[in-house]
Amino acid sequence: MNDLNRIHLLKKAKSLPKSCGCYLMKNQKNEVVYVGKSKELRTRVSSYFNESQKTPKTEILVSHIKSFDFILTENEVEALVLENNLIKKFTPRYNILMRDDKSYPYVYINLEEPFPRLRYDRRPNRNKNSKIFGPFTTGSNISEVIRVITKAFELRDCTLREFKQRKEPCLLYQMKQCSAPCVNKISEFDYNQNLELALSFFGDNSNKALTNIRNRMRKASDNEEYELAAMLRDMILILEDFLKLGGQENAEIHQLKETSVDIVSPYLGESEIDISIYMIRNSHLIGHKNFHFPLIDCLDEIHEEIVNFLIQYYLKTNDELPHKIIMEGENIIEFSEALNQLIQQNKVMKNNKIKVERPKQKFKSLFELTTTHAKEQQRVRLENQDSVYVGLNKLKDLLSMSVRPKKLECYDIAIWQGKSPTASQVVSIDGKLIKDQYRYYHISVRDEGNNDFAMMREVLQRRLKKGDLPDVFIVDGGKGQVSSFQSVLKEFDINIPVVGIAKSKTKSDFKEIEVNSSKERLIIPGRVNPYFLEKNKSLFKIIVQLRDEAHRFSRKLHHNAEESRLFTSWPGEIPGIGPKTVMKILKNLRFSREELAQLSFEELKKELGIKNHLVEKVYKYLHSTK
Repeated sequence: MNDLNRIHLLKKAKSLPKSCGCYLMKNQKNEVVYVGKSKELRTRVSSYFNESQKTPKTEILVSHIKSFDFILTENEVEALVLENNLIKKFTPRYNILMRDDKSYPYVYINLEEPFPRLRYDRRPNRNKNSKIFGPFTTGSNISEVIRVITKAFELRDCTLREFKQRKEPCLLYQMKQCSAPCVNKISEFDYNQNLELALSFFGDNSNKALTNIRNRMRKASDNEEYELAAMLRDMILILEDFLKLGGQENAEIHQLKETSVDIVSPYLGESEIDISIYMIRNSHLIGHKNFHFPLIDCLDEIHEEIVNFLIQYYLKTNDELPHKIIMEGENIIEFSEALNQLIQQNKVMKNNKIKVERPKQKFKSLFELTTTHAKEQQRVRLENQDSVYVGLNKLKDLLSMSVRPKKLECYDIAIWQGKSPTASQVVSIDGKLIKDQYRYYHISVRDEGNNDFAMMREVLQRRLKKGDLPDVFIVDGGKGQVSSFQSVLKEFDINIPVVGIAKSKTKSDFKEIEVNSSKERLIIPGRVNPYFLEKNKSLFKIIVQLRDEAHRFSRKLHHNAEESRLFTSWPGEIPGIGPKTVMKILKNLRFSREELAQLSFEELKKELGIKNHLVEKVYKYLHSTK
């Protein structure tokens, strides 16, 4: 930002009202790059443009600000709600955006389907036409329990498509593990009774389901159906183990008599902040979640950043929301009111409001445990260089960048004998793969064959038109590919760093990460020697994961494109001939279609090397189009 623009913005900021509200910082393209709130807009917005010392990230943000807007609100709660909605709308680059680290498993039943089945689901669709049980702990073996309950009560296990297409009962019906509703072997009324009994296992009356299975086991034994009795006995053992695991609740949690609580505690380290959330559901501690981000990314007060982050988390999480949140903080009342307004606004939760409370005596030890966990989580991660920020900061240093890169894009080109060339673009933000930003590129086949520069130029031309460019481009390959990439960027007058990733021929001793025989090198323009990624475990994971994902993605499209190309040749036109057979025919082919039409059936069979019924199809096709 030049001094004239800074002085102009400072003058405008000092003219703002001393009122509560939100502000939107915009860049030269009029894109919102940061959203903030304040109970006194004039003071807060002015602080960005005065001469006082700022953090490096604030300096970077200010250098991109061309203008700003503001919106007045009645109070801080309204400002907090508005700020979250604006962040959701614009996803500004310099705001800390929540990315969930994991979700817990549920048992999900879609009641809209005929003869509903039990499904394992981490992101169940909550609506009036479904039943959901959970969440369950990751180590609870819930997928095995679903399988056992389904077979014990002879419920449908197949997909809806299989169910509709089936004409005869499957093997599970003969094994008495499915009631075959697909072919009307059971009425809908009787099936729903079995389903209700099965679901009682996941509710408050698990003994009802177990008693039913035990009675059937005894009856099978009395009838000398020993194989069935043994199968039911094994099922009972699995289900009893599951209940024992769930019954090992912490005595302290049990005494709390709280069924649905989140205990939230942050820990501020020297360079990062960690937030731990301990989750209690159905009076059981089912697990925890942990989030972290660098302190340098915090442009507002720390407690305000934490509140914003928690609001994003509770609006985006796929897990069941708690009835109560236990946490410390300066603005708990505002957080509680804003969170509940947004929950109602976004229709996230149908039941009563979430209560937010400070930790009372009965929660004291659990709150201290959560705080200790956040502290230890940070210590272990940083000591082992597992933080993505360790790797991204290293990349920043290697490329002499002024700010840590967030968005990385990696490209890979797949080509075979000059045919069906394709390219893939994969994206990561803060080390996490963002699959909805992946892109495929079908590349033109060239007369001169493989021309890396021409193909790269075509891909980048198409990519650059879309905007929203990354902080760093990564290309799979060595110096040649990097130089080609740079040349194309130079043509378009774009100054974004480019690195390559390639394997060396030397054996690696870095066994923790890589078991293959070669070291991974980062090719950096202007650097004489490549950087060996094994020197930084975090950067290794980020870059190699991107490269491998780009390989997978481009190969998938290449194979699809090659298969499509083959199907445009005459064997692909034959009804009843699949892709594998087409490939085999083309591989063995020595004669033209006209010459093949002159061969007898036996000669054709010998020439093509395929099965008789397939030769008949080819023979018929050749003579019908002769």
